[in-house]
Amino acid sequence: MVTQMGDSLAEVAKSLVASNKGILAADESIGTMKKRLDAIGVASTSENRSLWREIMVTAPGIESTISGVILFEETLQTPLSNGQMIAQFLQSKKIHPGIKVDKGTVKFNAKEETFTLGLDDLEEKLIEYREMGVTFTKWRAVYKVGASIPSTAAVTANSIGLAKYAWLVQKAGLVPIVEPEVLVLEGDHDLQRSKEITEKILHDVFYWLKQFRVQLNSMLLKPNMVLPGKAGTTQATIEDIATATVETIKAAVPSEVPGIVFLSGGLTPDQSTEYLRTTNKMHPSLPWQLSYSFGRALQQEALQAWSGKSENIKSAQEAFLSRAKKVSAARSGK
Repeated sequence: MVTQMGDSLAEVAKSLVASNKGILAADESIGTMKKRLDAIGVASTSENRSLWREIMVTAPGIESTISGVILFEETLQTPLSNGQMIAQFLQSKKIHPGIKVDKGTVKFNAKEETFTLGLDDLEEKLIEYREMGVTFTKWRAVYKVGASIPSTAAVTANSIGLAKYAWLVQKAGLVPIVEPEVLVLEGDHDLQRSKEITEKILHDVFYWLKQFRVQLNSMLLKPNMVLPGKAGTTQATIEDIATATVETIKAAVPSEVPGIVFLSGGLTPDQSTEYLRTTNKMHPSLPWQLSYSFGRALQQEALQAWSGKSENIKSAQEAFLSRAKKVSAARSGK
């Protein structure tokens, strides 16, 4: 199966985790972007949201560290200031345009667990996105950690949702990023509990991916790092976190999957970068590429530098590129 950019799905998946490159997650919902823009005193209009994403993707030399950009539908459909569509601009830079295709979560039970929506009209949407130049997609399922959660029902329901999504995406000729995010920073659990839950979820996700005949060499996994809860009394060293994360991946992720693109999930830019660097430094020879698909960790410093002022665009792009280079170096443990 060949994508818009002329490569097979397996080739696209591999190129998304090419050496020293990773993915920019710029797929924040309108609500999330409002919070980000409110924090710097900028009105959350369609124009400002699109402008912010344009500032990032047009940063000179972005293609040296970024292999793909996950977009929000609004950004995909809004022309850049020069009239060009963002997917075509990214392709001209040899960067894969991607899109978030889930529609967020709905409350699943009385324990505040959630299920991800968006499967109903996904097949039709995928055809539309592919025609717009998209080559890969992302779907996020969310799990909370507690004394009696995640429940088996919530784990299984979300695993089936992720598997059906991935199957439909590959059927449409696109590469799926499968994102089972355990909200490990929320709560008072220790590192071992985080490891057990993450491993259990990943095992279940891959069980269902196989049931749906998803081609594992033509997808990427976007998991959380294994971290203790912020409210816990026992914290962990960076080395402990790197070891627990790799042990979890080894136990649950088949070697056919070309890459792991970690999410930053509430970590600071420095924390996200350092965890990725240490993990790659300590474990240089794994079957998978250990890469990144960071949102806030790549954007936060640049967003503050911009603060909505046109005279700050250059400094915002410099801040973005500076962080992107640090994260790129972390891929080889530097």
